Amino acid sequence: MHAQARRDPVVRRAAVSLPNWPVGERTVRLLLWSDLHLGDRATDRARLERLVAQANALRPDLVVLAGDYIAGHEPRDALVAPGLSALSGLRAPLGTVAVLGNHEYWTDAPRVRRALEGAGVTVLANRAVRRGPLAVGGIDDMVNRREDVVATAAAMREVGGAPLAVSHSPDVAPRLPAGLPLLLAGHTHCGQIVLPGWGPPVEVSAPRYRCGLVREGGRLTVVTAGTGTSVLPLRFGAPPDWWLLTLGG
Repeated sequence: MHAQARRDPVVRRAAVSLPNWPVGERTVRLLLWSDLHLGDRATDRARLERLVAQANALRPDLVVLAGDYIAGHEPRDALVAPGLSALSGLRAPLGTVAVLGNHEYWTDAPRVRRALEGAGVTVLANRAVRRGPLAVGGIDDMVNRREDVVATAAAMREVGGAPLAVSHSPDVAPRLPAGLPLLLAGHTHCGQIVLPGWGPPVEVSAPRYRCGLVREGGRLTVVTAGTGTSVLPLRFGAPPDWWLLTLGG
């Protein structure tokens, strides 16, 4: 199980059409990567550097990081945050955009944010940026009650473009307005340890949002297993993964 936790991520792929796609804009290849959890036995600096190289090999136009960059629950656990400088090696024409997760707020969110920004990552907390044809809105961590869906949606309308929402937890999905048809999230690790005939012993989100593509009415939520682990550096039945999405009109 420890070997599965450290294995290379499965590359999952999907094509998604978005409203308000600007006329004449080409498709965007987006890599969704979450739950790095640097600092435990599943993810050290060497593995993170290897993952960065593998991400670049997929040739994404945009990288979206969906939170939980640090393993642990105490402020001292964030002392590994300088190791996130490895993310400066990401090569994507439209850059790298991130939201924070619950482990950042449980450890030392300002320290982690500084490390991400020092690596050239744009961190969004209930605000939005334009990246090519996309209006990328980053919803702050719902687990710690820092989310503001209304403010994020307003910021996305202001920057214009095809709407793309990002949140660490997928549980925010039912609260999204109709104008936000796509949500990218992590947090669940797809169960991390999934027992045959039983499922995961622990669910951290609503079971319907455990993993993969979740369609509800006109909204699609994409939930990645992420590449790291929480509490135990083990995986079973839920291998690391990331999503390579082709977005267009």
